[in-house]
Amino acid sequence: MLIKEFCAENFTNIPKAIASGANRIELCDNLAVGGTTVSKGVMMETAAYCSEKGVPVMAIIRPRGGNFVYTDTEIKIMEQDIYEAKSQGIDGIVVGCLNESNQIDEEAMKILLDAADGMQVTFHMAFDAMNKDEQFAAIDWLASHGVDRILTHGGPSNIEIEKHLEYINDLISYANNRLIILPGGGITFENADTVASFLNAKEIHGTKIVDFPF
Repeated sequence: MLIKEFCAENFTNIPKAIASGANRIELCDNLAVGGTTVSKGVMMETAAYCSEKGVPVMAIIRPRGGNFVYTDTEIKIMEQDIYEAKSQGIDGIVVGCLNESNQIDEEAMKILLDAADGMQVTFHMAFDAMNKDEQFAAIDWLASHGVDRILTHGGPSNIEIEKHLEYINDLISYANNRLIILPGGGITFENADTVASFLNAKEIHGTKIVDFPF
């Protein structure tokens, strides 16, 4: 079965998305800046509703928009938000920390991975801010530290995903089932099957991954 992960801005459209075929939720606020952490109340109600429907929830853990280089205080905020998500019954987190060189901030990630113990972990599109020659080493590091998947557009977000499919295939081949490469960004209900078929992907991600009236 193809997992269609619906990128939701707060709770509003989750019932309609699930009714339309979404079978996993990425829960965000502020999609205009690429997504930030939702409130405790939104987490609680989403977890309760989705649990009844048998739909897993992945909550983004990101304290602000902008880059993915975080201060020690921001790391502490993210750590506490992970503990909160876990206490609310959220199934997994979506997170990504880079250093000034746009490589994985290993120290920060280890803190957050420790906090997320027992939850699924997706490394988000901070991956796409890395140089391509760094991305393969990042796959090695993330796989060896128990990360479940990497969300990627495969290249610049202003270029349609179809132009990046060959490269995403390279990432999938390199990952070699050590973790899941989750394609996203510009995948809609209209091109979802084509993209999934080309990549032989079992999971796809998007804000319009299923068709319902917004």
